[in-house]
Amino acid sequence: MDNNKIANKVSVVTIISNTILAIIKFLAGFFANSKAMISDAIHTLSDIITTIIALIGVRISNRVDDDSHRYGHERFECIASVLLAMLLFITGFEIGLAGIKTIIDGSYEDLTTPGVLALVAAVISIIGKELMYQYTIRAAKKIKSDALKADAWHHRSDALSSIGALIGIALSIAGYKICDSIASIIIAILICKVAIEIFFDATDKLVDKSCDEETIEKIRNVIIKEKGVLGIDDLKTRIFGSKIYVDVEIAADGDKTLKETHLIAEKVHDKIEAKFPDVKHCMVHVNPYEGDKNEKK
Repeated sequence: MDNNKIANKVSVVTIISNTILAIIKFLAGFFANSKAMISDAIHTLSDIITTIIALIGVRISNRVDDDSHRYGHERFECIASVLLAMLLFITGFEIGLAGIKTIIDGSYEDLTTPGVLALVAAVISIIGKELMYQYTIRAAKKIKSDALKADAWHHRSDALSSIGALIGIALSIAGYKICDSIASIIIAILICKVAIEIFFDATDKLVDKSCDEETIEKIRNVIIKEKGVLGIDDLKTRIFGSKIYVDVEIAADGDKTLKETHLIAEKVHDKIEAKFPDVKHCMVHVNPYEGDKNEKK
């Protein structure tokens, strides 16, 4: 199954699940007189929008190269991840702000006490959203999709908000109404933290950040072991969306013919792209060997 089909399947499942869950939450909130549960229902509906954004990002990023985009479309997925991170941050900020306002107002006696039905809906929401998170994050890792990963964390943020709603509703029924707001603020901080991490991860990939040192060292070892490579003059990597580009300058015997050194470069190119599936393209330049300047490392 290709990446688009996997993303489509995940998106359809989560959109249907979120729609059903939102209806359950809204009805429970309405009949159990729980504003927290109604707000949670609206939060769940917002997940449908983020899933659609993630799907669009994945579909565009998997388009084949064209005359206008010779290096592909992978960065469109990073743009989708940035948008999702912003939505996630706004969601967390609003949850936290609402909790802070309630604490500042201090009018806890005016708050209505929700019914038990709201507790049941919160438990269903926690289980449902955590299952959606696990389902989506597995797919995101399988196709290496940052947009789906961001969408998965949006599902978990909803599960966290439902946990806050559950605790708040339970303690509200017990008479400790302020705990609802305290739980909301803690959850909001966690949601915003995840949003910031997703945002910076996506922006790193938009500005050609290098691979981590471990990956670079593995690439270096593969290159230097290739027959005919006498040294590595330069090795650069850049993360391009979900893919990696490698530019390497190798040293070879300057007395060899052009065809011979070209064959060495071609073998290095093929070996890198075969050993590292995330490498979309490896560019190899050959320099004449000059002794200590580029001896094998």
